[in-house]
Amino acid sequence: MYRPFRLTAAVLCSAALTACATPSADSPDGAEPGFFITSVNPGNGANLGGLAGADAYCTALATAAGLPARNWAAYLSSSAENARDRIGSGPWNNVEGVQVAADVDQLHDAAANNLGKETVLSESGDVINGRGDEPNRHDILTGSAADGTLSGAACDDWTSQGEGSAMVGHHDRTGGGDDPTSWNSAHGSRGCGLEDLRGTGGDGLYYCFAAD
Repeated sequence: MYRPFRLTAAVLCSAALTACATPSADSPDGAEPGFFITSVNPGNGANLGGLAGADAYCTALATAAGLPARNWAAYLSSSAENARDRIGSGPWNNVEGVQVAADVDQLHDAAANNLGKETVLSESGDVINGRGDEPNRHDILTGSAADGTLSGAACDDWTSQGEGSAMVGHHDRTGGGDDPTSWNSAHGSRGCGLEDLRGTGGDGLYYCFAAD
């Protein structure tokens, strides 16, 4: 089983990645990690520097955690791209080698994918707080409808940390909103700033997939 390096907010690698760990080899069973949820927000709420900035942050976290070097992409929709079109064709395994979806269609089939609190792990293999935990961090930024296309709410294409809203999903598949069990399209956020995101049960986290 793949055993990643542990990562905390205090030891994130620098922007130049000069202090990052060397990517490790594939897991013995061949289940190369290809999916994780970010452990921390970059610091500006839903202002992620657009899709390019969000992708770069996925890569920085993966590299710091010692995950294999892959083409990491944020699962976020914008006016330019839909999340489902950014993440490759699968299959995707979490950092413990557990498959969460075989392909794009299964990923977006709520009854068929293997997404839940115990399988949606961070880049360092940690379970992220969900509903009932303190603090609750289960609102995950996606900007997407259930099928992975733009919902119309994406915090000015992931450049706003003030006014606006973003569609969020629930990684633990429970909570409130129009579709509380949806991993990618549960309800809109109350704003785009980090405090607004936290106020509705999130922490500005998002999903990262290996698109290669």
